[in-house]
Amino acid sequence: MGFRELQARYSERCPALALVGNTPLVEVKLFKDEFPELTVYVKVESFNPGGSLKDRSVLYILLSALDRGDLDGGRTIIDSSSGNAGIAYAWIGGALGLAVKLVIPDNASLERKKRILSHGAQIHYTSAQDGYDETLREVRRLVVAQPDAYYFADQYGNEHNWRAHYETTAEEIWQQTGGKVTHFVAGVGTGGTITGVGRRLKELNPRVQIECVVPEAFPGVEGLKPLKDPHDLVPAILDRSVIDRMWDCDVDAAWRMSQRLARAGLFGGQSSGAYLTGVYDLAKTIRRGVIVTILNDIGERYMSTRLWDV
Repeated sequence: MGFRELQARYSERCPALALVGNTPLVEVKLFKDEFPELTVYVKVESFNPGGSLKDRSVLYILLSALDRGDLDGGRTIIDSSSGNAGIAYAWIGGALGLAVKLVIPDNASLERKKRILSHGAQIHYTSAQDGYDETLREVRRLVVAQPDAYYFADQYGNEHNWRAHYETTAEEIWQQTGGKVTHFVAGVGTGGTITGVGRRLKELNPRVQIECVVPEAFPGVEGLKPLKDPHDLVPAILDRSVIDRMWDCDVDAAWRMSQRLARAGLFGGQSSGAYLTGVYDLAKTIRRGVIVTILNDIGERYMSTRLWDV
């Protein structure tokens, strides 16, 4: 059963689920004076109930598991998260009466931690010094130790992650641009967004270019993988074949872009600034076209970090 069919079925039980997806596409004119023949749009994912893009993939993962009976017997949903997926698991799981446990690095923003706890989910911390990949390793250790206690949602390997973006995000982008999109810019967290959107847009128009933003390993951009170290865990669902170009992203430049975007009226987190930095670098090479990127979440989620120390 597809995303929209499952969403409609379970929305009768929990009406808030119907609010996931169909987010607005908004033009950003930050670069219009420099590139008058270029149009840039952002998909404003903070309109989702959980405040981020992750609501889409987590909703599909959990509703598919419910539909298959994988959550029978009262098992606790468990997964790793840098924060946004954790919030999605927490609110959707809570709304459906399901127990949720999230493994997150201890440097996740205070706002994210409080939001997760407010929905009744449990948090298990790993040391930020061990890197984000340690959260995934810890989840696997917990599941191996108590296999009957947990349902491992596995956003890094669950095909419903990328399918959520294939079936909804990409279709919305295509419809909202009237099929005029020429480039899509994103990064890799779990790989779900760039894989799902990339596959579908290239089916609709093989000439659409998929551009991937790759941040520095340290200090890094929360939620995005650098993918440059041989020891980095590469998400199982990531389809590198859809990526046409990789763009290095300086973290300070991404932060400055987040602040610039805020002054233009769009308040997103640091990954959104990284994406817009990639858009700007791309704009300097193509100078014309229709670029779409994602405003992954909302800026308030980072008030306790240095992002807004301006």
